[in-house]
Amino acid sequence: MREEASLVGKPLKKLRIAQVAPLYESVPPKLYGGTERVISYLTEELVRRGHEVTLCASGDSLTSARLVPGFEQALRLRRLEHLGHLYQLPMLSWVFERAEQFDVIHSHVDFWALPYAGLVKTPTLSTLHASLDQPEAHIIYRRYRDAPLVSVSNAQRRPLPDLNWLGTAYHGLPRQLLKYSPHAGKYLAFLGRIAPEKRPDLAIEIARLSGLPLKLAAKVDNSTLDYFEAVIKPRLSPPDIELIGEIGESEKSAFLGGACALLFPINWPEPFGLVIAEALACGTPVIARPCGSVPELIRHGTTGWIASTLKELTDAVAALDRLDRAQCRREFEQRFSVEAMADSYERLYHIAMVGQMARPPALGSGVAPGALATPK
Repeated sequence: MREEASLVGKPLKKLRIAQVAPLYESVPPKLYGGTERVISYLTEELVRRGHEVTLCASGDSLTSARLVPGFEQALRLRRLEHLGHLYQLPMLSWVFERAEQFDVIHSHVDFWALPYAGLVKTPTLSTLHASLDQPEAHIIYRRYRDAPLVSVSNAQRRPLPDLNWLGTAYHGLPRQLLKYSPHAGKYLAFLGRIAPEKRPDLAIEIARLSGLPLKLAAKVDNSTLDYFEAVIKPRLSPPDIELIGEIGESEKSAFLGGACALLFPINWPEPFGLVIAEALACGTPVIARPCGSVPELIRHGTTGWIASTLKELTDAVAALDRLDRAQCRREFEQRFSVEAMADSYERLYHIAMVGQMARPPALGSGVAPGALATPK
């Protein structure tokens, strides 16, 4: 990770920042949408710190920043998500045609801002929220290998370690969002999507062998409906193994805080895993498999247990009384609060600005006006 010694200890000036969000969900999302939630938390904290923030997002977004609608409504609500990559192009054109109005442009739309970024003088950094384990996308990232990137975990970089990574910024949540619960409940929790890579089937087996109830607060997508019907539904047996469905933000404190542990038995390279931060905010330890970012986020033996086999995961449930819920909350406040996230991004913005000054002149002053349609 890069460090700029010249920035250490110096007050950060107020910046004009463009935040560019995906159009699939509103910012914040109505229900599911981890990326959009993080963008919302970051945007509001940057505004609170006095920065001049412009949020380019769907028109039904709610923010204290200046909102520039990339489309009138979240694309998922209009059933246009399959065309998201096309609808985001006019929004990107709007931003980069006005690049000189910003001190920094911060993109959250994967690689779509990279071709624009090299054409303007304004420093642009892109946070990659998705896993990079799909080789089909590697050719694109390597074409723009000099573009400044931010990872959400160090593990996320493994498929493409040679790109221009400015640093890692862990996701953060507002401290008051989720309530700390000092006392462990009597059930295990699973929160997320019903999908093979999330391994809810393994969570069910852990609960059964442990003799504890399991509550699954989970979303069933159409894309994984067959998996749910064939693998998960036959294993449900309320109240011992209970699917309670998708829950909103207002329900998470009670759900996570009331559990003795969160089960996170994933089987894929998770880039971050926001639910881990949510559980720690409630004081709830996490039992997880060592995939993706898990070893970075969980301190084994302090804020949770990391194990691989079914027996090891089951044994971890029996050892939950050795963990301190107050320490889980302290870990959240120190590493995964919105303040910690904003601190990281303020540093990265200034690193990007210093790096931009050393770059050769931009190829052009911006995207030619009228080359692409712009939002109203």
